[in-house]
Amino acid sequence: MLISISEILGLLLTCLVLGFIFIDAIPRGKNKKSYLKGLIYAGLIVSPGIILHELMHKFTALFFGLEAVFKVFPLGIIIAVVLKLVHSPFLLIAPGYVEIGNTTNLQMFFISFMGPFTNLVLWLIAKFRLKSKNLSKNQLIFWHVTRQINITLFIFNMIPVPPLDGSKVFYSLYKLIFS
Repeated sequence: MLISISEILGLLLTCLVLGFIFIDAIPRGKNKKSYLKGLIYAGLIVSPGIILHELMHKFTALFFGLEAVFKVFPLGIIIAVVLKLVHSPFLLIAPGYVEIGNTTNLQMFFISFMGPFTNLVLWLIAKFRLKSKNLSKNQLIFWHVTRQINITLFIFNMIPVPPLDGSKVFYSLYKLIFS
């Protein structure tokens, strides 16, 4: 099976949590209905960056003939939500990961880099779309938030600290060069 129901549900949960994390980037009213609408909208804006990021890890691993399964990381979700609720200026966002079997250094480099690379591509698309002169207010908000979220996800994921993608990218690259 290419993707399981539990993986789909995990990705949806991840998008909902990240919608909550980034909801402040969405202009909205103060009532419950506008909050729910903003949460759904933020979740929809975040979804491509999260889903495509994780699926690129998975599909790159599958391309190499490896098993790969998306897993929710409950502790990562809890930390992200708590930091958001206490209005922390620093957010640690690690709600899920793709579990992969044994890899070579070259495989690990590509598998690890493809997720952040996807966010970089989405950031470039958003940056390009924002140069258009005929965008509506909603389109401006969508592309602006898409740009913000994806550059944040790219930079955060490329930090070379375990368990982030950057640590795997730089470690596998180091092993390829110096081994």
